Amino acid sequence: MISGVEIHKKKQFIDERGKIMRMLRTDDEEFRKFGEIYFSYIYPNAIKAWHKHKLNTLNYAAVFGKIKLVLFDDRKKSPTFGQTQEIFLSDEDYFTVTIPPMIWNGFKAIQDQPAIIANCSDHVHDENKIERKDYNDISIGYDWKIKYK
Repeated sequence: MISGVEIHKKKQFIDERGKIMRMLRTDDEEFRKFGEIYFSYIYPNAIKAWHKHKLNTLNYAAVFGKIKLVLFDDRKKSPTFGQTQEIFLSDEDYFTVTIPPMIWNGFKAIQDQPAIIANCSDHVHDENKIERKDYNDISIGYDWKIKYK
C-alpha cells in the first residue's frame, strides 16, 4: 500500500426499499475538514487519469458501479516512492479511500455501464494546485488494459 493512503470500510443500511451508504462524518478518523464534495461520472472503459493535488486530501467512494482506482507515488522522500497501487471500488463492497496530497491518481469504470465516484475533499478545488498528465504518460508507465490471468 502506498504510504499515507488509507482504506475505511463503511456502513450500509440495507432493507427491501434500497440502501443508505454513509460516506464521511465529522467524527470519522479520516475526516480533516470540509472543502467540497463532487461526483465524477465515468463512461464504460473511459479513463480519467492522471491528476495530482498539491493541497487536497481526497476521500473517494464508489456510489454506483465498479471502478478501478490507480495510485502512483512519485514523492522522492516516500518509503513507497515509485510504487503503483490498484484499488477496486464498488457500491457492493463499500469503503472510502483517503489519498493524501501529491499522489498521482486516476480511475476507470470497469463494467459495461457507467460508474460514479464521489470525492469529499478537504479543500475547494483549485485548478492552480493540481497537476495533470495523459493516462498513458510514460513517466508513470501504467497499462490500463484489463489483465487476464
